[in-house]
Amino acid sequence: MQDYNHPFSRRDLFQLAATFCAATFLTKASIAKERFLTNSPFDAYKIQKEVGSQRLSIEKLKQWEMLGYGMFIHFSMNTYDGDEFSRGDKPASYYNPNKLDVDQWISVARDAGMKYAVLTAKHVPGFCLWPSKFTDYHVGKSSNRTDVVDRFVKACESKGVLPGLYYCSWDNHHRMGSLTPSDTKFSEAYTTAAYREFQWKQLEELASQYGKIAEWWIDIPGVLPRDYRNDLYQFLANKHPESVVIMNHGIGDGSTFNVDYAWPSDVITIERFLPNSSTKHVKWREIEGKNYYLPGEVCDPIGKEWFYKEGDQSRSDEELLGMYLTCRSRGTNLLLDVPPDKTGLIPELSVRSLMKLRRNLDLLQM
Repeated sequence: MQDYNHPFSRRDLFQLAATFCAATFLTKASIAKERFLTNSPFDAYKIQKEVGSQRLSIEKLKQWEMLGYGMFIHFSMNTYDGDEFSRGDKPASYYNPNKLDVDQWISVARDAGMKYAVLTAKHVPGFCLWPSKFTDYHVGKSSNRTDVVDRFVKACESKGVLPGLYYCSWDNHHRMGSLTPSDTKFSEAYTTAAYREFQWKQLEELASQYGKIAEWWIDIPGVLPRDYRNDLYQFLANKHPESVVIMNHGIGDGSTFNVDYAWPSDVITIERFLPNSSTKHVKWREIEGKNYYLPGEVCDPIGKEWFYKEGDQSRSDEELLGMYLTCRSRGTNLLLDVPPDKTGLIPELSVRSLMKLRRNLDLLQM
């Protein structure tokens, strides 16, 4: 059994880096090389000379990139029915965290060195972590009526962590005539005008009631028509002009971008993959005849599952360190998913893994 109370020595870390190299992770020397290539004089010149067509300034986007490391928090009805693609058919009372402590989540994120956090306000089951006026399927009708979104934003504000909200366009509870990927092939799924009006109203609720949100994370944008996505993006950008607005591109290494599925977006998401090893994250992209500066964000769970499942173990200390170093050296942020358990707490094993990673990163910076 590994000792989670003591970090690696510097000698252990150098030996570990060599092991990573053999296993496709980066050695410290190759990290330095990649940093040089990523921040080459040519890139600096290009950034100075090219403004780009993106909504946010390059300076603002680079400030977001400097955050570097965030916590994804998957917590919803999926936590209780054990299904990532929950049918949304359990009663609201099935959600029952008896030790819910949102402050603990954000304290862990802060102590782990994370600068921002993104909460799944509504995931596939359609269950809402806030008391929405537009449905009865929410925390206010559950066994624990805490407005989790409110607690989350306030905890972030008090602990110096920037808050982000995730909203899933795939909704198995509020179909309203839509066909979700649970009903049909992913490529054939779609939403109706009635559902899109419902989604808009809920996002308007979130954007109006909870103060400043640093990152909006819209999942499964491909079931939304392009004109609706354009309008939704602009609406969120107008309500929160300093925020990044993300349409999740989905699984892949970020080397290609599917405009029909995920545009417009301020960031290219890289789900379940690391950035391409040959090209690293390509930040300048030509989209529909215009050039855009688009940072990258890798999202992946600390274990195998997005939501808590009993027996799902954290990745090894070596793999977590490798994930972090690879993401940062290849020019992306890492949004590491750390799901709370059924009691409403981040499990101790996850906490220890995160603190070990923090200590090992501190050693590398000495």
